[in-house]
Amino acid sequence: MASTPTRMARSPLRNQSYWAAFLLGIAAMAAIDEIVFHQILAWHHFYDNATADIALLSDGLLHAAELFIFVFGFFLMLDARRRLTFWPAAGWAGFLVGLGLFQLWDGVIDHKVLRLHQIRYEVDLLPYDVAWNVAGSLLLLAGIAWTIVLARREEPNARDDRLEQDSARHDQPQ
Repeated sequence: MASTPTRMARSPLRNQSYWAAFLLGIAAMAAIDEIVFHQILAWHHFYDNATADIALLSDGLLHAAELFIFVFGFFLMLDARRRLTFWPAAGWAGFLVGLGLFQLWDGVIDHKVLRLHQIRYEVDLLPYDVAWNVAGSLLLLAGIAWTIVLARREEPNARDDRLEQDSARHDQPQ
C-alpha cells in the first residue's frame, strides 16, 4: 500500500525544509569561519583570552558543534524529502537566514559583547568589523526577505498541485 504524501505547508516557517536548511546555514558559516579565519589565516580562535591549548580546544569544540548541526540539519532535510514536504525555495530562504544569523551573532555577540575573540589583532578593527557585520546583515536580510515573499505567496506552487494530485491518486481504490 502506498503512503499518502503530506501536504506541504504554505508558510516557509512551518516547513521542515526551512528549518533544516537554517541549521545547515549556521553550520556552513561556522565551517567557513573556522576553516578560513581560524585555520588557514590563523587570525583568531574561538576563545582567544587564554592559553594556546585552550584556544585550540575551543576551536575543536566549535568544529564538533558545527558537525553535529550539519548532521542534524541533513537528516531533517532527508526527512522532509521522504515525507514529500521538501520545498527548495523555503530551504534556500532558511539557509540564507542561518548563514547571516551566525555571521551577525559572531560579529556582534562573540566579538563585541562577550569579547571571545576579534577578527584580527594588531590592526584597525573598524574595516573588518564593518565588512563582517554588513556581510552577515545582507545575508540575513536576503533570507528574511525571501521568507516574507514565500509567506505572502497566495497561489499554490506547482509542487503543491502535484502533491495533491498524487495524494488523490493514491486514495482511490484500485
